[in-house]
Amino acid sequence: MGKLNAFLNSKIIKTDVGEETYLTWKETISYAVGRGAQGMNTSMTSSKYINYFLTNVLFKKLGSKAMSTASTIRTFCGIFDAINDPIMGVIVDKTRTKDGQMRPYIKWAPWFVSLVMILFFIGSADASPVFNIIYTTILFVGLDVTYTAFDIPMGALAFSITPNGIERTKLFGVSSIVRSVLGALPQVFVAGAALLPYFKDHTPQAYLTSAIISAIGIVFLTRFTYKNTVERAEHKENVPSVKECFALLFKNRPLLMLFIGNVFFLLCKIAEQVSFYFVADLMFNRKYNIFVDVVKFPGFLFAGILVPKLIERWGKKADSRKFYQLCCVAAIILHILFAVVCFKGLMGKPEGESVSLFTGVLVIVFTGLTTIPLEFKNLIQKEMEAETVDYIEWKTGTRAEGIMLSIMSFTGKIENTFSSSIGIAILGITGYIVHEEGNVIQNAQTNWALFLLTTLVPAIGYLLMLIPMHFYNITGESHRAMMKDIFARREKLAEEKKVSNE
Repeated sequence: MGKLNAFLNSKIIKTDVGEETYLTWKETISYAVGRGAQGMNTSMTSSKYINYFLTNVLFKKLGSKAMSTASTIRTFCGIFDAINDPIMGVIVDKTRTKDGQMRPYIKWAPWFVSLVMILFFIGSADASPVFNIIYTTILFVGLDVTYTAFDIPMGALAFSITPNGIERTKLFGVSSIVRSVLGALPQVFVAGAALLPYFKDHTPQAYLTSAIISAIGIVFLTRFTYKNTVERAEHKENVPSVKECFALLFKNRPLLMLFIGNVFFLLCKIAEQVSFYFVADLMFNRKYNIFVDVVKFPGFLFAGILVPKLIERWGKKADSRKFYQLCCVAAIILHILFAVVCFKGLMGKPEGESVSLFTGVLVIVFTGLTTIPLEFKNLIQKEMEAETVDYIEWKTGTRAEGIMLSIMSFTGKIENTFSSSIGIAILGITGYIVHEEGNVIQNAQTNWALFLLTTLVPAIGYLLMLIPMHFYNITGESHRAMMKDIFARREKLAEEKKVSNE
């Protein structure tokens, strides 16, 4: 027990990185399990599984209109969700309590997130279509509001927990691993339900069971985040408004380039949103779903371990922009190879038959490989987002973690909303046939859409992302110089305050 306590109380960065370090393993892991709780929620409510639940379970009575109905609901609720983020950002930045700005929300929001999530999956396919449309829309709004009250403070806390960029990268790395493990549990259960005697023919019950287990985990895990983390950044009473931060978005070239890159990333996200359909209808064997989900874990693991180690080793030579660009190039190459190598096995197989074992293995391998540059990119982008928060303080003299995180979250919500609605809409346009259990032979247009959306469309997205990243310039030495100015300003203000109090 003594060795465990010694480890938990030790610093996560033990080498001299030229800056003061703050985080212990206890605080780092406590924050990470909170991120894991978020992953459990998003895997149930924002992933491919909720699309399939909507179109092939709740709205199956609508027949050919199921896809367009689900797409419309996800579009308008997603837009509301994105707009809701900056509002929550302002609320967080204006919050002043004895527990800090972010931690009070981390204490209470998970209870409401969990309750609404369970209510969502109680929805029954046996109810009337009109009732299900109304019920689903109301619960989607509830999911959006409660999750935003949880998500924005959690993200902002990472920007406040330490000002050290290398330390933050390691925090993001550990969080990425924990989130990937815990977040995968609900997905693995739903995907693996196809292998279980009862849930094989009871898809709605598999979703509800997974939601209940996830809800319990979310409430339990976030207690550690609330109790064991510290907000270290200094905050003034006056913070920039949402309008001022959005205006600064267009004045700050690096921030704007990151914003545009996120918009192009929408094309890469479509593959994830149609993945369940890809496996069930193009591979014609939904049992592959569990393997497609599990094989993504190495990407999270490698990113969480290797990215912080590389950044720590490179030290002052670390360049987040070049790292980001390298990830995009690797992803482009892998997606093109995915299309070329798997084309015949996927598009040339006999109609109505499952893909061959060889093709199934190839799909699983390429799914795992393409996840690696994706997660490397996602992790380094977290530090780039933190740099934009530092930039706001450098420019205005005040920190606004909540608002700045909400601006980046805004683009993330737009990605999820439109990648989901576009993916579903495209399948609807091609004549996708909804079905809850068993297999249905889809037409050639639907199969082509599934193939292209999974392989070549993401490659186009990564290619477009390289354009704005060419102009991103808050990295390396420029960021360190900016932080020196910030610390000098803080010391000066602290000294002036001390003199005035005397």
